Amino acid sequence: MARRTKEEAERTRTRIMASALALFAKKGYDRTTFNDIAARLKLTKGAVYWHFESKEALLMALVDEMFVTFGRQIADLKMQSGHGHDGAELTFRAVADLMVRDAVMVVNSPKMAAFFMLMKCQMKWQDTSMAKVREDLLTNDRFGPLQAFRTAVENDMRAGRVRKPVDALQVATVCIAIWDGLVQARLDHFLCCDLEETLKKSYESVWQSIKV
Repeated sequence: MARRTKEEAERTRTRIMASALALFAKKGYDRTTFNDIAARLKLTKGAVYWHFESKEALLMALVDEMFVTFGRQIADLKMQSGHGHDGAELTFRAVADLMVRDAVMVVNSPKMAAFFMLMKCQMKWQDTSMAKVREDLLTNDRFGPLQAFRTAVENDMRAGRVRKPVDALQVATVCIAIWDGLVQARLDHFLCCDLEETLKKSYESVWQSIKV
């Protein structure tokens, strides 16, 4: 019975997160309330509060879910390279290929597209109410795309594949900006060329500018 109760609670939590993401993306984070989320699922507001103490906590749970997904992809990438889980041999080309695949997934997955547009277009990050969430995102040490690119460039530099000195963080920031811009342009239907090929060529240009 306890196991069944735990499984049911987990299913409810998953449904709440899915409902919140859909509403955040449609109405905006600020305009969505726990009442809205509960009504969409035919739950009480108290049931939502039982799983999440605040709307900020619910947002961070959605962010965490995406970080976990990316973490699994990085772990798979490291295993495929035969270097275990320490990330010592992540390379720029390998991370770039992963980010290209992720871009294609985002534009073809309604859930991932909704999350991307929420973070890019529906959040008022400058509001004081977002201070804690913003701080968590900026200071959290979870391994995300920016860190993956930075680690890869540093690894390539140590291996003699990248010229010195190169600012690995600057390169990583440029790579993420390229990814964000092209994915958003594709979702907004402003990108006339093929997203996958455009990203590949963009990252190849970055690589040519830093390689030995």
